[in-house]
Amino acid sequence: MDDYTGKRLDGRYEIQEVMGVGGMAVVYKAYDNIDDRIVAVKILKDEFLANEEFRRRFKNESKAISLLSHPNIVKIYNVNYGDRLQYIVMEYVEGITLKEYIEQQGHLGIKETIHFTMQILRALQHAHDKGIIHRDIKPQNIMLLSNGSIKVTDFGIARFSYSTATMTDSAIGSVHYISPEQARGNSIDERTDIYSVGVVMYEMLTGRLPFVSENSVSVALMQLQTEPKRISEINPNIPVGLEQIVNRAMAKDTKSRYQTASEMLLDIEEFKRNPNVKFEQSYFVDTDPTKFASKATPEPQLPPQISRQPVSQPPIVLPGDEDDDDEPKSKAGPIIAGIIIGLIVLAGLAAGALALFHINPFTLFAKEFTVVPEFVGKNYAEEIENNSDYKKNFKFTVIKEANSLYEDGIVAAQDPADGTKITSTPVEIVLTVVDNTAPVVIPDVSGMNWEKAQTTLENKGFKVNLLPVTTTVEDYGTVIKTIPAANTQAASGDIVTIYYASDDELIEVPSLVGWNVATAKEKLESMNLSLNENYQTEDSSLPKGQIISQNPIEGDKVIPGSRITVVVSSGVPENASANITIRLPSTNTEQTFVVYVNNESQINTRKLMDGVTYTFSVRGSGSGVPVKVHIGGSEYYSCTVDFTTNPGTVSNPFYSSTGSSSPSSLLPNVVGMTYEEATSALRGRGFTNVSTTYTPTSDSSQNGKVISQSPQGSNGSIIGSIGALYPTNTQVTIVIGQVEGVGTSEQTTG
Repeated sequence: MDDYTGKRLDGRYEIQEVMGVGGMAVVYKAYDNIDDRIVAVKILKDEFLANEEFRRRFKNESKAISLLSHPNIVKIYNVNYGDRLQYIVMEYVEGITLKEYIEQQGHLGIKETIHFTMQILRALQHAHDKGIIHRDIKPQNIMLLSNGSIKVTDFGIARFSYSTATMTDSAIGSVHYISPEQARGNSIDERTDIYSVGVVMYEMLTGRLPFVSENSVSVALMQLQTEPKRISEINPNIPVGLEQIVNRAMAKDTKSRYQTASEMLLDIEEFKRNPNVKFEQSYFVDTDPTKFASKATPEPQLPPQISRQPVSQPPIVLPGDEDDDDEPKSKAGPIIAGIIIGLIVLAGLAAGALALFHINPFTLFAKEFTVVPEFVGKNYAEEIENNSDYKKNFKFTVIKEANSLYEDGIVAAQDPADGTKITSTPVEIVLTVVDNTAPVVIPDVSGMNWEKAQTTLENKGFKVNLLPVTTTVEDYGTVIKTIPAANTQAASGDIVTIYYASDDELIEVPSLVGWNVATAKEKLESMNLSLNENYQTEDSSLPKGQIISQNPIEGDKVIPGSRITVVVSSGVPENASANITIRLPSTNTEQTFVVYVNNESQINTRKLMDGVTYTFSVRGSGSGVPVKVHIGGSEYYSCTVDFTTNPGTVSNPFYSSTGSSSPSSLLPNVVGMTYEEATSALRGRGFTNVSTTYTPTSDSSQNGKVISQSPQGSNGSIIGSIGALYPTNTQVTIVIGQVEGVGTSEQTTG
């Protein structure tokens, strides 16, 4: 068998690990890298690729599932029918099989049995409505999910309605669950699946199969001729109505069986409403037992039996499967009859020989193996302890344990299980014998759902009391503890109290974000909650005092009286931005332009120094943050920014250099000054190249005063603003007003 682990199929399905190996295929867990999901990939084994029958059955499974869309049936996503590789891509179901669950629990309670059976029947009714018969219903083909739902899988031997089944190879299904008509090789319909559901119910309720033998032929013969041991004899606590449902589902005559899954569901629903209900018959008695005839009187082949209830659509025939309706009637029936007659004759001769020569059948094949018999249900003291044959072949270890399902002295469990083949003798057997007077260890059910915990404790013989506990730690229904505590001892019949998580009294937390503290406190107190007034403050652009976060968050459920913690805005932005505008030097050269905020570079580029104004944005936090501009590697401009406002506020601008060879200085605004005042102010700033012009004016207040200047200077309120920094050798022209009639003159101060 090739191992595809680590390989990628069609560039899409990345095989991760083997999930299971069946008769004709291997199921892998894989990742679908296109749909981004985990899938199950069922790959036909290499040795069957050349076998046309296996290829047909594999293809038939994908066709069958592709017609179905039901929450209790595994989905199919993709198929591949290549010559070198055939696979089906299906829904990945994470869980365990119903078989594994039954083995873990020993047997299931009535509630769980009904819960699982109803889901199986709904899935089958959907398949039957589509004209598909599963033919292999068994616990191994039913996946149990953690939420209690089930998925029916493995339609590998499914057929479309009213086809003929034969008892050849494993295509008939698992022999312990097949219907009499399957074992006989007769026609099948949806009632075939219903028989298998009955067997599954029998196993869930009792923890054992209705028919067990050393070989498949013997089990098939039992399916045809033998009535199973009544459920009530194994488990007296099973109500009559539920036993009647199982008996009718397992009726050997298809006419006496439920005709549809829906009909069986109706009876189960009636039982759920009234557990004391009794149906028309207590159990089925076969009035027309199966007969095997010799070659001279061959058994007639009956036509397919049509369901009494109409299906939702006629039988479907898919391309590539048309030949199914034309298959010849099976010849397996007469052949099996001959084999069985031969086995009976041989068994009779063997029994006679053993009796004649006084040979003990237990020791005849002891050197090969010993088959462990069934001890469960037997009285240990009366049937096992003093049995001479058992003493020769088995060594018993007895464990006494309380069990409400059995009377004292009855074997409730055995290890190894019946049917196990052991080569060594004597075989060591551990028997659990019921002793309801002995102390019982209370099992640890913490973490379970309360319903499962209740069933577990009741199966141990305890009475159960349920108490909800309001909590936010555990999921609803989860068992927190028991009293008496787990792993302590108590007498059978004692009361064990289960404390389970409940959210019935919890309060849903409202949203407080955006509220002020006073309003939030008032709201919480009205809901039987409180505000933690030792709150923290954080910088935020939201208004001061406004709540910016909370714990627990909105929608969480908390215990009444819980304290809610909040974080409140300080009103100071955590970060803010500021726009700064400067005049670039007039060197007409491209130089590096770097802006430092708190000594960390935020802008680093190259720009043309063409003397224009340039605006850039910086971000920061806090107040009094230094900002410096370096041009050509030298500091050119500096200021401080207060980022606690949004936008930030710029202050203390200062130009260190203009890029000129002459020293730079701030050019004062001398408009309105007299000539003497103006020239004095200019010289004070280093500007000595002053040109004076006089212009006529009719305004006597402007006589002898500076009317305008070029370049324009800055007054005291905007010192350091754009346009105020010039080389000191810049020529400054001032215009002085003169009343009409007085001549004008031009004077230059140097």
